[in-house]
Amino acid sequence: MAQSGGRALLARLVFGQTTATLAAALLATSTLAEVKGPPKAGKSQSVKPAITYSPMSFAQLSGWEGDDHLAAFKAFSKSCARLVGARERTGSDKALTSEALLSACGEALKIARPNKASARVFFEHNFTPNALAHAGPEGLVTGYYEPLLEGSRTEQGAFRTPVYKRPPDLLTLVEETQRAGAAVSHGRKTESGVEAYATRAQIDQGYLKGRNLELLFVADPVDVFFMQIQGSGRVKLTDGSIVRVHYDGKNGHPYTSIGRYLIEKGLLAADKVSMGALSKWLRADPERGRQVMWQNASYVFFRELKGDDAKGPLGAMNTILTPGRSIAIDPAHHALGVPIWVDGSGMTHVHKGGTFHRLMVAQDVGSAIKGPERGDIFFGSGEAAGRLAGVTKHPCKFYVLLPNEPAVRAARGEAPAGKAQ
Repeated sequence: MAQSGGRALLARLVFGQTTATLAAALLATSTLAEVKGPPKAGKSQSVKPAITYSPMSFAQLSGWEGDDHLAAFKAFSKSCARLVGARERTGSDKALTSEALLSACGEALKIARPNKASARVFFEHNFTPNALAHAGPEGLVTGYYEPLLEGSRTEQGAFRTPVYKRPPDLLTLVEETQRAGAAVSHGRKTESGVEAYATRAQIDQGYLKGRNLELLFVADPVDVFFMQIQGSGRVKLTDGSIVRVHYDGKNGHPYTSIGRYLIEKGLLAADKVSMGALSKWLRADPERGRQVMWQNASYVFFRELKGDDAKGPLGAMNTILTPGRSIAIDPAHHALGVPIWVDGSGMTHVHKGGTFHRLMVAQDVGSAIKGPERGDIFFGSGEAAGRLAGVTKHPCKFYVLLPNEPAVRAARGEAPAGKAQ
């Protein structure tokens, strides 16, 4: 989950959340602040701009004909399996806000052998693209990835930095899929009520030590910091095996951009800030780096994925993400599972021509992903994906594919999507 669950590493480090405030002092001596009362689940604590949807034709989407609709269909189907399965088991799903989307998912799952032609017909039959008009920030797309670290299940040798699992006293105050819009997302259960959880500084200084919460150990605290921003990672253990870890809650403190902090303090020039530069700066002087990382009080906990879940990194829907097709969005504005046509520019590192026209699926969220046209592209796993994610920060436009009601599809007199050859 893009952290962010959600949630681009560079953009999050430099720009952070729109509502985040920079720490005025180091957090090593801060005390736990009382939380007066948990916010209502699923309710954003910030005012979201109204969106006006303007229906348009698929022919009006620049590049629509040349996209790989089958790749988008496969990603969309993963969400559908999750949504339909949850509805069948429980009769409802909080991530699903539209019966029409569920109906479209049902149609998708009927297509046994999809191909490029049938995939395109499916989207054109079941959805209508909509341009967005709003008073929010201009469109921006960034990227994230799944890093690979080296580590151990026990504290040994160079592996001394813990990767913590979720503490039993951590309380989720809002749904995880809605945490990006919450002022306080998590807290600590106490006899007197709910209090703020320990900060990053307090945790690094031993707040959780001795509670048997160490999931794994790695060599570099900077690696843990970056993996927390990404929300997931793979760890190669001393026996050669590789395990996958995934976001399992956070301490509830707002995300603060250390990149912005370094710029404002005059410690790094704005035009010199990059993922590599930040990593180098933090590692050059470990104590200095630790103090700066403490400016971001937010701290993420992990769980080890096993079985089918471990086959790939998971998004907010507990669906395995698809590189280049899964996108983290702001759930205050868009439903998870909805297809979004992303029209970007200047992305020469992704496409030589610099244009980016691609159908993506909203499958993740992130703490720094706020706004109707704010997206974070999942680029995959490993160093190559990290390089793509680290340099992605480009203007974009969203065209949301809203699902048609079944009656609308029937009125068109079109054949079922699954019949296309």
